[in-house]
Amino acid sequence: MLAAVLASLRPRQWVKNLFVFAGLIFSQKLFTPLAGVALATFAVFCALSGAVYLLNDVADRETDRFHPRKRERPIAAGRLPARMAVAAALVLVAAGLAASIAISPRLALVSLAYVTLMGAYSAWLKHLVIVDVIVVAAGFVLRAVAGALAIDVEISGWLLICTVLIALFFALGKRRHEVLTLAEGAARHRPILAEYSAGLLDQMIAVVTASTVTAYALYTMSPETVAKFDTHLLPATLPFVLYGIFRYLYLLYGCQMGGSPSELFLNDRPLLVDALLWMLSVVVLLYGPRVG
Repeated sequence: MLAAVLASLRPRQWVKNLFVFAGLIFSQKLFTPLAGVALATFAVFCALSGAVYLLNDVADRETDRFHPRKRERPIAAGRLPARMAVAAALVLVAAGLAASIAISPRLALVSLAYVTLMGAYSAWLKHLVIVDVIVVAAGFVLRAVAGALAIDVEISGWLLICTVLIALFFALGKRRHEVLTLAEGAARHRPILAEYSAGLLDQMIAVVTASTVTAYALYTMSPETVAKFDTHLLPATLPFVLYGIFRYLYLLYGCQMGGSPSELFLNDRPLLVDALLWMLSVVVLLYGPRVG
């Protein structure tokens, strides 16, 4: 039973919670005691997101049984009773909110907003076309905001823009994968998929892809960014962003993958290496000797 609960928490999805470290890294506080606070915030969101997954699986247990992969989830497969899953989720929410209060009252407010929004998503918002992917993206933004508030640093507008765009990029890619792989059974598994078509999603992905690259490029070249970090070299990280986006599009369109962007990052070696190289280059440019 414990193994079923742990599986339902989806530890491999916790990579999404790495967004809480964005404020720490880009405020140049990575090698300070505040890193411990950010790590605690990461743990809080692992608990809260795990609780959300449990509640979402309880709500979707009937429709998940029509999905070729999701039918194996413990709740849908009957290995974890819904009542026990709800109890575990409530414990995690209580623990996560209590820990967030101990870290920072402002973090607690964002944590509560995250749980409330994701609860509304599971109950209602995921049935509203376009709103569903925007809410998913908002969840990533709240992670980034939480990370900044926890260590009491300024929240950059660029951080929010780039976060929401990249989150929309992955959310739309996931929707496209579901629409194509489930075909006629898509609406039976997730009714909102009936409102999407591959053509519509392709257009939306194209808009978000171009916007993401443009926003990141403008951020790296912004006079504000150059003055803050005292370097003109951040545009050198753009090739890693381009490769990561193009690699994901290749996997989505060429290999019919993308059902779980988090697992894709962990399982696709070129994508993982590219992400690590991007992070390394950013850290070197932000924390290394000032040249250029």
